[in-house]
Amino acid sequence: MSHYKPYPAYRDSGVEWIGDVPSCWQVKRLRQVASFTNSGIDKKSYEDQEQVSLCNYTDVYYNEFITADMPFMQATASKDEIAQFTLKKGDLIITKDSEDPSDIGIPALVIEDAPGVVCGYHLTLIRSDELATARLLHRTLQSTPTHAYFFIESPGITRYGLGQDVIGDLRVCMPPANEISRIADCIDRETKRIDSLITKKTRFIELLKEKRQALITHAVTKGLDPNVKMRDSKVEWIGAIPAQWLVAQLGKISIARCDGPFGSGLKSEHYQSEGVRVIRLQNIGWAAFKDGNEAFISHEHWQDVLGCGHEVLPNDLLMGGLGDDKNPLGRACVAPDNLGNAMVKADCYRFRLDKNRATPEFIALALSATARSECGYLATGATRDRLNLGLASARVVPLPPPGEQVDIVTFLSRATDRIDRLTEKTQHSIDLLKERRSAFITAAVTGQIDLREPA
Repeated sequence: MSHYKPYPAYRDSGVEWIGDVPSCWQVKRLRQVASFTNSGIDKKSYEDQEQVSLCNYTDVYYNEFITADMPFMQATASKDEIAQFTLKKGDLIITKDSEDPSDIGIPALVIEDAPGVVCGYHLTLIRSDELATARLLHRTLQSTPTHAYFFIESPGITRYGLGQDVIGDLRVCMPPANEISRIADCIDRETKRIDSLITKKTRFIELLKEKRQALITHAVTKGLDPNVKMRDSKVEWIGAIPAQWLVAQLGKISIARCDGPFGSGLKSEHYQSEGVRVIRLQNIGWAAFKDGNEAFISHEHWQDVLGCGHEVLPNDLLMGGLGDDKNPLGRACVAPDNLGNAMVKADCYRFRLDKNRATPEFIALALSATARSECGYLATGATRDRLNLGLASARVVPLPPPGEQVDIVTFLSRATDRIDRLTEKTQHSIDLLKERRSAFITAAVTGQIDLREPA
């Protein structure tokens, strides 16, 4: 932002978290420039009320702007509620309460009239007389000082909320009336430019991930030699494989297997800060073990109550028995060397492979690569995809000769490392753009940069 100049003169705003403001600006409370009302319209429908579309918490939380054609949920409201809370162009809506104080005060601007759409529960509707003022307030609500103010002023233990006085006392920096629209336009242009860059870089990361997965899938099912003779594996989700490869069930290449204890064997009160490490679903990633989700139980409980039949050793294969959209059912990884004493929890399966036939890293890659397609045939469960230990053992994998398994793992380690480094670098640039976006908005709405003339 070095190409933007400051205003000619500044004065103390009288507000610690804002600092100095341009001498021609005013610092006001939100109640002086806009009205605000909490909505009480919930998602239930009542026979004596009228049908409406409900702009709810998630609509505001995940969208910077609200339009009339968004897929709102259906509910009902009274005539008075419809009159008061039907969305109009220039309305501002903020999240009023949450289980996380950092999720409070998230704003969305209504950019067109939305007949039949009303502001819902857990939200505050803010209205000003001028559209330009609403646009500037929208950016003010996105600024760092506002986030800090709401964070501090939202008391709670398990749920946090903003009181009416807190919302009304929010300090906002107001330029002269004839400058507001120009400043809002400039903020819109710059944030749109940054958002476009973020979108492009995000799409690039998606392509890198797709390339990474395709590379792994091809290597573990087709091998590294493009000229090798192929044959039909007779397994739909594996397809053709090199002629000298086998196809084997996981249970047939394992010398031992187990799952975690169910029911009363392991409860929340058994966990402690150290002891025997408990491997949970959160630890099992796409062919990679995830640290940072530590859970432990005492050695005594492990030995006396659970026995040692659930133990995990380095190089054991771990598989997830539950799945969702983000974490595919049947994903697998290899237990790392630094586990110490460890065991699997319910819905986590441990396989100890026959090292003469199977390389754990290769099998983990192969199982993860085919997880979505294969486990769709095997899964059971009404509400969540699930594999029991028997079905997990029945999963099939392509099985090259042991030496070729090692070669494929080595090749993939190098190839995916290059992709991962590029992905990490791109993600870092996205994070910097987001920081720049936030810093620009904050500087603009507090007058730290002069946007009255082109930069």
